[in-house]
Amino acid sequence: MYLYSSLLERQTEHNPVRVGLIGAGKFGSMFLSQVPTTPGLDVTCIADLDPARAQAQCCGVGWEQAHIDATRYVDDAADLIASNDVDVVVEATGHPAAGIKHAQLCIENGKHVVMVNVEADVLVGPYLAQEAKRAGVVYSMAYGDQPALTMEMIDWARSCGFKIVAAGKGTKYLPAYHASTPDTVWSHYGLSAEKAAAAGMRSQMFNSFLDGTKSGIEMAAIANAADLRAPESGLAFPPCGADELANVLRPKSEGGALEFSGQVEVVSSLDRSGGPVARDLRWGVYCVFEAPNNYTADCFSQYGMNTDQSGRYSAMYKPFHLIGLELNISILSAALRGQATGSPVCFNADVVSVAKRDLVAGEMLDGEGGYTVWGRLMPATDSVAMEALPIGLATEAKLKRPVKQGDVVTCSDVEADRSQQVWEVREKMLAAFAGV
Repeated sequence: MYLYSSLLERQTEHNPVRVGLIGAGKFGSMFLSQVPTTPGLDVTCIADLDPARAQAQCCGVGWEQAHIDATRYVDDAADLIASNDVDVVVEATGHPAAGIKHAQLCIENGKHVVMVNVEADVLVGPYLAQEAKRAGVVYSMAYGDQPALTMEMIDWARSCGFKIVAAGKGTKYLPAYHASTPDTVWSHYGLSAEKAAAAGMRSQMFNSFLDGTKSGIEMAAIANAADLRAPESGLAFPPCGADELANVLRPKSEGGALEFSGQVEVVSSLDRSGGPVARDLRWGVYCVFEAPNNYTADCFSQYGMNTDQSGRYSAMYKPFHLIGLELNISILSAALRGQATGSPVCFNADVVSVAKRDLVAGEMLDGEGGYTVWGRLMPATDSVAMEALPIGLATEAKLKRPVKQGDVVTCSDVEADRSQQVWEVREKMLAAFAGV
């Protein structure tokens, strides 16, 4: 079944796929820009803390006034989720606690949910996906973001009979970036703070992309959806371009950079001296796979595949991702096929809080992309064993004792109200998937 032909049928039948959007920020606005040119799809309601801003965003991305006037704008996402004119809810707040609350409401109200909020997904996604399945609704990654695009490649490779050796994305990385803060981030991007502010770019969000946190979060999402492993030493960020994927992203025992076959990894667009990598994948995604036999390896060569020296390892990649401009694929897959474009099936990987500098007792952590901690990918078994503080719970958490730079912050290091929903759902997820 092709999505577009089904959309045309829905348009002809005056039965559009009805979407509710929570959060009209950058990702949401990119999605909204595609709505006027997508037949058979209608955004009936938008929830945002500032409904007037949401209306302005619709105007800014090219909606006609009649379309703007026909859409409801609310400041309470619960109203949107409970409404009868929404089939699929897009959660795009980026706030873990809010995302968990909204996803649970969607499940209770029988609504499919597309979770743009990967921070919430990594914190408790396996539990939410399990509950959605029990309720007969779809809980899905967001196509356009790198995890869902990577999942598409993994599914292709496995469906063809290939073994996944490595999967992930590219980014701009140097080891020093782990210490980056919202005050230093723009120099790494070659921007002034004034130009960034004029473009509406939030320093803490962009710092999360730079300091390694977002890479850890996205790799955890892939590991938990594809049943791949997190490297025990954390992401290595090896410098690697598209032409070298099959050489670099194979196990160390085969001459590559991986701890083992079947793991997630992020490749850097910079070498360790800060110079550019040829044909880098800074904006892209990839998967490396292995030929199951000599005949298949011969076919790799015969059909021009880019392989390692042995001819057994090859790679597929996509050099770009279009973020919210591609979100329709997840929405339509959920509404028309009843399928997710990636969804967690296990708890293999976690993202834990690591001190960016020496932290003192009484200090308040400021979470993802902030001044105090960055998020490091870790095997879930290790995270659970040491009771590490997930990066999704590190916002407005007060330290009870000092933590040295580079050390993992544990749950016992912080004061926390564990009666909050976000903590309770995390505990349920650990009980269901980690035996805690």
